[in-house]
Amino acid sequence: SKSPSPRPNMPVRYFIMKSSNVQNIDISQQKGIWSTTPSNERKLNRAFWESSMVYLIFSVQGSGHFQGFARMASEIGCEKSQDWGCAGFGGVFKVEWIRKESIPFHFAHHLLNPWNDNKKVQ
Repeated sequence: SKSPSPRPNMPVRYFIMKSSNVQNIDISQQKGIWSTTPSNERKLNRAFWESSMVYLIFSVQGSGHFQGFARMASEIGCEKSQDWGCAGFGGVFKVEWIRKESIPFHFAHHLLNPWNDNKKVQ
């Protein structure tokens, strides 16, 4: 489904999306899709419908870098993808990549997450 019409009075939401490997990021960048665990789906879908924009910031676990960021472009559906070959993922949703670049965490150490005990964003 398409993104709801822009709602300027609604908040913008940001999520860090951790991937177990760089191949998943490559697939996402090539196909404009992402899939996450079922436990994340409700939270992301709610943000999609209640926010003016949802940005996903991607990082491969253990890399010490962000690999880029994208805009969530559809809600998460029931259709699953075999692209990742992992039975633990839920439905697929569309993402529109804005920036594809490896950025070391230390460039963002001034950003603190108030919903995670003011820990550094990484």
